[in-house]
Amino acid sequence: MKKIDKGNLKVNHDLLEFVNDELLPGTNIDPIKFWFGFDKAVHELTTINKKLLFIRDEMQKKIDEWHVDNKGKEFDTKAYENFLKEIGYLVKEGPAFSIETKNVDSEISSIAGPQLVVPVMNARYSLNAANARWGSLYNALYGTDVISESNGAERGKKYNYIRGEKVIEYARDFLDSNIPLQKGSWKDISEIPKIKNNQLNLKLKNPKQFVGYSKKSNNLSSLLFTNNNLHIDIRFDPKQTRGGLKDKAAIYDIILESAITTIIDHEDSVAAVDTKDKVHGYRNWLGLMKGDLKYEGKKNIGNKPLNFTRKLNSDREYISPNGNKIKLHGRALMLNRNVGHLMTNSSILLSDGSEIPEGIMDAFITTAAAIYDFKSKRNSRTNSVYIVKPKMHGPDEAAFTDLIFKKVENVLGLKKYTIKIGIMDEERRTTVNLKECIRAVKNRVVFINTGFLDRTGDEIHTSMEAGPMIKKGDMKSSKWISAYENNNVDVGLACGFSKIAQIGKGMWAAPDKMADMVEQKIGHLKAGATTAWVPSPTAATLHALHYHQVDVFSEQKKLKNKTPAKISDILTIPITDRPNWSIEEITKELENNAQGILGYVVRWIDQGIGCSKVPDINNVGLMEDRATLRISSQHITNWIHHGICSKELVLATMKKMAKIVDKQNIRDPDLKGYTSYKRMSDDYDSSIAFKAACDLVLKGREQPSGYTEPLLHKRRLEKKSTH
Repeated sequence: MKKIDKGNLKVNHDLLEFVNDELLPGTNIDPIKFWFGFDKAVHELTTINKKLLFIRDEMQKKIDEWHVDNKGKEFDTKAYENFLKEIGYLVKEGPAFSIETKNVDSEISSIAGPQLVVPVMNARYSLNAANARWGSLYNALYGTDVISESNGAERGKKYNYIRGEKVIEYARDFLDSNIPLQKGSWKDISEIPKIKNNQLNLKLKNPKQFVGYSKKSNNLSSLLFTNNNLHIDIRFDPKQTRGGLKDKAAIYDIILESAITTIIDHEDSVAAVDTKDKVHGYRNWLGLMKGDLKYEGKKNIGNKPLNFTRKLNSDREYISPNGNKIKLHGRALMLNRNVGHLMTNSSILLSDGSEIPEGIMDAFITTAAAIYDFKSKRNSRTNSVYIVKPKMHGPDEAAFTDLIFKKVENVLGLKKYTIKIGIMDEERRTTVNLKECIRAVKNRVVFINTGFLDRTGDEIHTSMEAGPMIKKGDMKSSKWISAYENNNVDVGLACGFSKIAQIGKGMWAAPDKMADMVEQKIGHLKAGATTAWVPSPTAATLHALHYHQVDVFSEQKKLKNKTPAKISDILTIPITDRPNWSIEEITKELENNAQGILGYVVRWIDQGIGCSKVPDINNVGLMEDRATLRISSQHITNWIHHGICSKELVLATMKKMAKIVDKQNIRDPDLKGYTSYKRMSDDYDSSIAFKAACDLVLKGREQPSGYTEPLLHKRRLEKKSTH
């Protein structure tokens, strides 16, 4: 593609046009000054970026050598810790401190609730995520397995009255638990409640829970309540019917405040490999910040196709018990996940002809787009820009991100610490040095979280030479995982995160298993997390139920006194001393991993889908992204390296699983709208997707930190060149 000289930079024409004609107008930033400052800053930052990546590689080599030198000896935890300190992997912990972040929006500081993560390149998903601040409890219950289909309550194309009654009963139980009446139950209310002189005629156990109402045609249309800083909007309509019968209280829905925050993702959930992809993602983010992003689509109502337009929700308006107008945010607070320090992008070439570090480019462009929100304040009311930074290795890399943000603020003319940072605690060198990582960004940090999959992928790669890893399914019950999860909360609370910054937990990956999620994910709150990731707006609404049941900030007070996790436990390597698995067990593990790899990679390479619901080996739909791919590929790599299985067996397994994945994908409705599916098993040698999947396991040891991006990007570019 044509590149234009901008100082010492060569900028792709399409990106340059986007920045000059779409991004900068309206920001009061002069394009000439922008490119001059950007040019200077990028060259300074790139030099540091390269040094930090070199340090990663050198540390990994030393760790590999240590394990090789100590092979066959009884593992000495203390000696291992001392070695990690000697090479600078494990840094000295400084004195106690508290973070000093200012101007943090309440969605992060004082409201505990679900966090939705979506790919920025999908406008429909992005809009749905932003609008998932409010969700229908009735729809979430009716459409998922939270409500059993037994005894005639099946889901179907037509409304099922029996199922509807179960939904209503569940919802009334929710109201009784979270907005209790002084006497009786919400199930006993037989008419629409009344408002007189702005006061509610229902007597609540806690009258302060009633915070507002709204009317339509002079009739009550909703009652607004609050519980644990979250709103509950009960909607009324005497004309509304279900199954031909009217609700006796005329309640037709309960709207819950659901996805309080959402991460608009440029990283693991997208397949952005060139300028066209990057500009597409940047343009969607700009539309979200301007508030004018739209999606035009079609859906079938009965047998008729219907055109629809999706756009951002407006704020919600109510009248308070004092008669004053109330306005509540209609959208989730949007954070932006940039890419990490590793990858580069050909959209801009530096003076030496090398590609720009993609994360630096992301920081400048996504922050500039957020300036549009400073006037409308429809996203951040404090004029803050929230950037989640993934895959940082230790305090030096956290400090480097702080420097990037300082440079961005200087070039864009923003106040110091306008840009806030979310730390993804998903690399082992960050985990064991988390306190010092936080210290490096103590004036910016608003978020830390755990991510089991990426963290496990890094665990396997970092300790590749230590021995064969335990089965992937056994990882969650291993010592290091529980210590890692506890450490994240322990350190966050010790550093003063409570009521200033989020402490988060990972994704619920099975969007069709909502009953299991409702049963299990409450554990994240009890562990002290103020937010946890969910895969869909429906999941956000159902996960919101947990934040009514548990006051997270009270839980955090209790947790401050518990014994903190031990670094020695975190450094316990999940290897097996005497692998005695049968051929059947090894084959089953390989098939499970290979099927997951192929199911994700074929969509990534052939369709450019970075995240989707991919059927697993048992045809259960799981949300897959590069984090799930990293652990599966590194696990097979480790087993090959230690002789648990041969390359020949792995290749045979990959071919066997490719046939299964092909059958699954041919009938998968999620692939409609993309290019026609091309089966890998028709010709393995010509399938770029199949070759990419094999690369990931056969070349896994040589990949930096076991990341999948370099190989995926190379093969996706190869695929795009054939179109």
